[in-house]
Amino acid sequence: MSIQTSGKNYFKQALIQTGGEKILLTIWIGALWTIGFLVTPTLFGSLDDRQLAGMLAGKMFTAVSFIGLFCGPVLLLSELRRAESFKTSKRFWLIVIMLLLVIAGEFLIQPQMAALKQAGLSVGAEFNRLHGIATALYMLNCLFALILLVYNPRT
Repeated sequence: MSIQTSGKNYFKQALIQTGGEKILLTIWIGALWTIGFLVTPTLFGSLDDRQLAGMLAGKMFTAVSFIGLFCGPVLLLSELRRAESFKTSKRFWLIVIMLLLVIAGEFLIQPQMAALKQAGLSVGAEFNRLHGIATALYMLNCLFALILLVYNPRT
């Protein structure tokens, strides 16, 4: 009887884990794509004030970054519990790469862009270069999110 009970508990735990992972992935990837591909183009297409559109988009990108900084580590912990070896887990490394992209964008690139804005240099070549890097990091994150979602590699 105890073997059946422990088997049922394991199955129930696996379902909760899988369901929780799906929710976290939905929140993170949904936020990435909604802000990046729907909200930001709508802001720039609808508002006459490009600075206001940029400021609002920037705040939303920061919110998406913090969503990733919450969801990513939880997903990593879940993957560590499941994977036989994280060294060979493609899923683990995809999530690590996504987190590194978030960290680079939010804590390396964005502060430099903010400093340029403070100095009134939000239209110069350096700002444009940083903006291009931030955009590339974001797009890469969206691509890795798509791979994680569609292929859902477990090994």
